[in-house]
Amino acid sequence: MMRLKFAITLSPPTNINRLPPDSPVTFAPMEAIQDGLGGLDTSKTAPLAELKAGSYNLFSNGDVLLAKVTPCFENGKKCLAHDLTGGIGYATSEVHVMRPKQEKISPRFLMYLLSSDQFRTEGIISMTGSGGLKRVSAEAVLNHRIVIEDVAKQSVIADYLDGETRRIDELIKKKTRFIALLREKRAAVIDHAVTKGIDRTVEMKPSGVDWLGDIPVHWETIPPNVLFKESKERAHEGDQLMSATQKYGVIPLADFEALEQRQVTMAQTNLDKRKHVEVGDFVISMRSMDGGLERARGVGSVRSSYSVLKSGPEVDGRFFGYLLKSSLYIQALRLTTSFIRDGQDMNFSHFKKVRLPRIPMAEQSRIADNIEHETDRIDDLLEKTERSIALLKEKRAALITAAVTGKIDVKAAA
Repeated sequence: MMRLKFAITLSPPTNINRLPPDSPVTFAPMEAIQDGLGGLDTSKTAPLAELKAGSYNLFSNGDVLLAKVTPCFENGKKCLAHDLTGGIGYATSEVHVMRPKQEKISPRFLMYLLSSDQFRTEGIISMTGSGGLKRVSAEAVLNHRIVIEDVAKQSVIADYLDGETRRIDELIKKKTRFIALLREKRAAVIDHAVTKGIDRTVEMKPSGVDWLGDIPVHWETIPPNVLFKESKERAHEGDQLMSATQKYGVIPLADFEALEQRQVTMAQTNLDKRKHVEVGDFVISMRSMDGGLERARGVGSVRSSYSVLKSGPEVDGRFFGYLLKSSLYIQALRLTTSFIRDGQDMNFSHFKKVRLPRIPMAEQSRIADNIEHETDRIDDLLEKTERSIALLKEKRAALITAAVTGKIDVKAAA
């Protein structure tokens, strides 16, 4: 058993004097380093002369890069450098650069070693820093113990893990593609139901509205302010702070922080101008351009820049909850906001520009029931598939850890 410091050179010297100053070299920002078992996007280059002292780490072909800052380290950002322009690359100072000593450690084995649960745990324990930017220390890297010192055996283990992780990764890719298809189907189910209804035999007619297309003959299209009224009611004394989220709807800020396990910076200005919301109200926020309108799940107050909508008597909240977050409606809403980039808020005036269908209340309820039934089935499949991907990733991590620590006989396993 030996420490990693005897098998690598950390922050090794790289000869840049052999290249003219205007020579292009590989530029590797953090996003170029992939998660998991690693990979490097070498498509970006920059002239060698642009390098600034102290703000980068140089590396060469054959070096191993490891992200040291949270959460990139936890996500497993690492890579084995190859095919570098000019044979040289430079990366953010937030990476550890390691040069394997070929007689001591196989570069591919080193990559798997850095992917093991044991190394990851030691790295997390070693992290220091504040303000959310904690870093893995050089000492934690250098002092990690290598159980298998025989380089030839390391190569055999790396060969075995190449095959096994490739097989697992192919399964993960297939399941990931299946998840994408399920999400497309879910969106299509909602889009069709809220714009065409669920009766496949009903006669259709042109709606005269681009985003709706043909609609059932007994439906109408009307201005949104017939169905919804804007409320400018100020926050009540004691109102809890609400957060308008695409994922959960409009929920108490405390609940959002608990669900996401992170703290949100609270607004300190215009608190007296916040707007009161009741259960079932709809809220227009800047994010509505990307995720539609959110429905309130509790009583409280939202930011003064948001628009609060009260539903009229012809509105089934569940049906319009689906419609106002459907992909077709979101596309139509975006067309009203060409000047959002100038810093203006999306508000009720934009909402009023997109005509909505008027549908009998009983039919709205039936459509909502149908959507819930169909999406519940799809969501169940999504949950099972995502869980199976998580188990595959756990299996891969456990396999890597067992192999690099000598706990399995890879020849027998193969």
